[in-house]
Amino acid sequence: MDRNRKWVPGFGAVLLIFLSHTTSALEVPLDPKVLEGLPQPPTITLQSPKDYIFDPRENIVIHCEAKGKPHPSFSWTRNGTHFDVEKDSKVLMKPGSGTLVIDISGEKAEAYEGTYQCTAHNEHGTAVSNSIFIRQSRSPLWSKERNEAIVVQMGVSLVLQCRPPAGLPPPVIFWMDNNFQRLPLDKRVSQALNGDLYFSNVLPEDTRNDYICYARFPHTQTIQQKQPISVTVLDNSPDGERRPGFMTPLGITSTKMVLRGETLELECIADGLPTPEISWQKDGGELPSSRMSFYNFKKTLKVSDVNEADAGDYRCTATNKLGTAQHIIKVSVKAAPFWVSAPRNLILAPNETGILTCRVNGEPKPKISWFVNGVPIENAPEDHSRKVDGDTVILSYVQTGSSAVYQCNASNEFGYLLANAFVNVLAEAPRVLTPPNRVYQVIANNPALLHCASFGSPIPTITWFKDSQTSVKNGDPYVIHENGTLEIHVAQPLHSGKYTCIASNNLGIKENHVYLEVKEPTRILKQPEYKDVHRGMSAVFECKVKHDPSLIPTVIWLKDNGELPDDERFDVDVDSLTIRDVTDEDEGTYTCIQNTTLDQDSASAMLTVVEPTPTPAIVYGNPDPPTDLELTDQTERSVQLTWTPGDEHNSPTQKFLIQYEDLLHQPGVWVNLTDAPGTSTTVQLKLSPYVYYSFRVLALNGVGYSQPSQPSSQYRTNPSAPDENPSDVQGVGTKPGNLVISWTPLTGFLANGPGLEYKVQWRQKDVDEDWSSETVANVSQFVVSGTPTYVPYEIKVQALNDYGSGPEPEVVIGYSGEDLPLSAPDSVQVMVHNSTLAEVHWEPVSFQSVRGKLQGYKVYFRRIRGLHETEDTEQQEQVLTFSGNRSEGRLPGLQPYSLYNLTIRVLNIKGEGPPSPSKTFETPEGVPGPPSFLNVVNPGLDSLTLEWGPPMNNNGRLTGYTLKYQPVNNTNELGPVKVINFLANETTITLGNLNSSMLYKFYMSAKTIKGSGPIITEEAFTAMDTTVPSRQVDIATQGWFIGLMCAIALLILVLLIVCFIKRNKGGKYPVKEKEDAHQDPEIQPMKEDDGTFGEYRSMESDTEDHKPLKGSRTPSNGTVRRDESDDSLVDYGEGGDGQFNEDGSFIGQYSGKKEKDTHEGNESSEAPSPVNAMNSFV
Repeated sequence: MDRNRKWVPGFGAVLLIFLSHTTSALEVPLDPKVLEGLPQPPTITLQSPKDYIFDPRENIVIHCEAKGKPHPSFSWTRNGTHFDVEKDSKVLMKPGSGTLVIDISGEKAEAYEGTYQCTAHNEHGTAVSNSIFIRQSRSPLWSKERNEAIVVQMGVSLVLQCRPPAGLPPPVIFWMDNNFQRLPLDKRVSQALNGDLYFSNVLPEDTRNDYICYARFPHTQTIQQKQPISVTVLDNSPDGERRPGFMTPLGITSTKMVLRGETLELECIADGLPTPEISWQKDGGELPSSRMSFYNFKKTLKVSDVNEADAGDYRCTATNKLGTAQHIIKVSVKAAPFWVSAPRNLILAPNETGILTCRVNGEPKPKISWFVNGVPIENAPEDHSRKVDGDTVILSYVQTGSSAVYQCNASNEFGYLLANAFVNVLAEAPRVLTPPNRVYQVIANNPALLHCASFGSPIPTITWFKDSQTSVKNGDPYVIHENGTLEIHVAQPLHSGKYTCIASNNLGIKENHVYLEVKEPTRILKQPEYKDVHRGMSAVFECKVKHDPSLIPTVIWLKDNGELPDDERFDVDVDSLTIRDVTDEDEGTYTCIQNTTLDQDSASAMLTVVEPTPTPAIVYGNPDPPTDLELTDQTERSVQLTWTPGDEHNSPTQKFLIQYEDLLHQPGVWVNLTDAPGTSTTVQLKLSPYVYYSFRVLALNGVGYSQPSQPSSQYRTNPSAPDENPSDVQGVGTKPGNLVISWTPLTGFLANGPGLEYKVQWRQKDVDEDWSSETVANVSQFVVSGTPTYVPYEIKVQALNDYGSGPEPEVVIGYSGEDLPLSAPDSVQVMVHNSTLAEVHWEPVSFQSVRGKLQGYKVYFRRIRGLHETEDTEQQEQVLTFSGNRSEGRLPGLQPYSLYNLTIRVLNIKGEGPPSPSKTFETPEGVPGPPSFLNVVNPGLDSLTLEWGPPMNNNGRLTGYTLKYQPVNNTNELGPVKVINFLANETTITLGNLNSSMLYKFYMSAKTIKGSGPIITEEAFTAMDTTVPSRQVDIATQGWFIGLMCAIALLILVLLIVCFIKRNKGGKYPVKEKEDAHQDPEIQPMKEDDGTFGEYRSMESDTEDHKPLKGSRTPSNGTVRRDESDDSLVDYGEGGDGQFNEDGSFIGQYSGKKEKDTHEGNESSEAPSPVNAMNSFV
């Protein structure tokens, strides 16, 4: 704003309009109804600021409103010449006003820049507005420059210059990095007032290549950035510690000029190592603590609302452990003109004299110039009744028709002030401004003041009458003041009555009536009395008051001249104080104070607590219902209810419950209204409008409630405007272009009267526009159409009925409907962590493009094919949602060695935005899946053939297969493992040199370069050996064999006899002892007969033991069934591989496992079991 621009004829500014007059001049009446009927020169009531910066995207609106009688007409000048509004089609002047609306759409906004000034004129004078300087807001681009990379040693100071483009208004400066994060500032790194970034000393962590200065232009809401600055801090030759020195301001002293009333900003930034601390002081004075504040880690001192006393020398001191440095800033305070006494509007009667004064101050001293109706007073038509004396204009013996508007201009090099003040010459009959029939209340024996404010030209004469007959004269007890007020020094009841004041001048007479009510004083009739109370009992202090029937007293109780203890044992009623369960601490002086709106009275009494005495047993019962309900002190919103309590039946009444019945809306339904202490007999009830009340009272004691009292007489309240507005007001858009405003309607009594409606108001937030409104009824929501997409709205809902409006509603913020997002995330990048996990990154979309509340981002990804496949085999698309304003997410569960594509969409409540460009990525190889099958075919006596299929999922390039197998014996023990590796193209193998009738377990897995995958298992038996020896000899027919068998049988018989004899004698046969210790498996149940196996166990030493004997038949389940064998002993003896004991029995043929002492099979460590011997013959 140009402070040096002065007001000249044709240009001006209206500030405040006041009235100045001599003792014979009239005061301007404040009553607008009086002003409406008076002829009046123009007065400007609204205008645009002197400096008006407009947004080129919006219309220019230059305000100029004025009032006057008759209504004034308006005209404009631009750049000192007449501005013909009608000739410019882009300019519109609002009807009945001087406000201009300039449509600059499609036009060069610069064409309308300039200085505008409004003139308001009627037949009584001319008023002028400010000279309004119109300029277009500008946000110029940053000049292109190339920033050289900065390399500095650690510890030195550094300044990064911003040098933003000069905007209108100036931009706001801040520093950020590439991620739009503000750079951290501290006492070492700070931003100066001019936007430069200062480092008192640099550290290695200051190294970065994205120091970016941003400039935000407020009017256009645009942000521009400087090219990034790269800073590298080296630590190979760091700078050492040093004393402080000032980076800004430079030198020992500097100067600063500030204008009175503005904010003084002083800045000191120092370098040094360690980082210096900054302190401030004012030489020869104190810093103004109430107006002073520090910023930027005390590097900036701001003093608000500067005055002349703030001039002087300000000293800033920088300190570290090596020393200090000081800088003195010499501050001078100048002042644009400011008012000491502005001229005020003046109303004079014909032949009266008045004075206009224009007193201003400033530094330097302002020059004062006077104008009449916008014309310099020296060029105005000559008026002999007018005399100019510096800052004063004297008007003598003015005449009808000499009304005019005077302008006072005071200017110096820093600005100017201009005020308009009209002189209105009027001849007006008297008017009384005090409201008619006003009632004044006063307590007897106190002064009473009865007002009679009046207006007229000439000034009216005031006279008073009592009861329209008796003339009131100055003198005891009456005094009539100069302004017309009547005072009664000591009012008495006899002074009550009707008083009439009459205002008269030579043009007429006007009277007004007021009333005086002299009230009886408030007096306590029954004062609280001294109490001597047993501990644990109740104490009751009475305080009954006599007061004027029209005044309602309130009671306050004090204990020892302080507040009562905050204890529920203390119950305060209208005319009593009850203390229940008295303790020793309750002793003291209790004071009752009875207050009315006009006076008060008080009284006190002592309480003493003594030891209790035994009391007889008491019989308790419910209280009797209260009686004698009476309604008094009836008003629109309250009534006093009194009653007589019933018998308490030895249990003190704890409380009274007051209920009401609404005979208009809910007859027959009694509702709890309030309760009163048990010591009360009266209560003030707050009522709702438009209700037909009937009341009843119930008493409650320790036993229970009484029966309800008889209902009171009916009391009807009149309808009125609502007391409250709907609750839970919300604004939510349900679709693009709408805003649904909803609320919880008022119910029941809250309507306060018939015709309940709701006034719904809304306007877009942070937009300079008027409220839109709609009145609705019997609904709880309203839909606003045609709204912009997802913008905040200010919302109000006000209740109305036939009797008026509710209170001003609170403003609620809602949002219009959302629409689908406009843009897709860009800069999509995928980082593959391993064969099943990838991480995706993207650049979030702008807030404006979301067009709603951001819910998050959806990542869609699909497997196209395996990298070893030639044709696409797309799988079902997968979706992951990342909530919030995210910029990355992880994709788990991917298939190895595959090609994927990926897109990202932004998500709001409405739905999803467009997809980002498709991004493809590959997953690396992983371990393969298991082979698709493993089969055993063509089992032989000592061979098995295996076939297998490739994995369903190779997950990479298949490098081969691994086969592991091992035998499983009859007791489920596992034998040694053998491993064979195969090439990727091999899918069958025949294994030889296997044991016949043996169970084998196979483990097959596939492998890639990443390793082996999961195994697939299979089990199979080799074939049973069914070959017969070529030479058959029947040993059963041999004589030697028959003799041997007979000898063995005889020997067994002898042994059995000996064992039987020993057993009968209680002895133990040695063989029996060993049999007990090592039971022969032959006499145990053969669990193998069922063909099942227990757990496998590995015993390589058992491998040979489980080979079947030649000539035996082994079924497929691996068990030996003796009952099916038809081989002879000759077969075993001559051609078998089996070994015999000396008694001819087989070794280990049927045992589960070999004994440790029978390796060789030729000797036995124990006598053979008779059972085993018998089995050998089978």
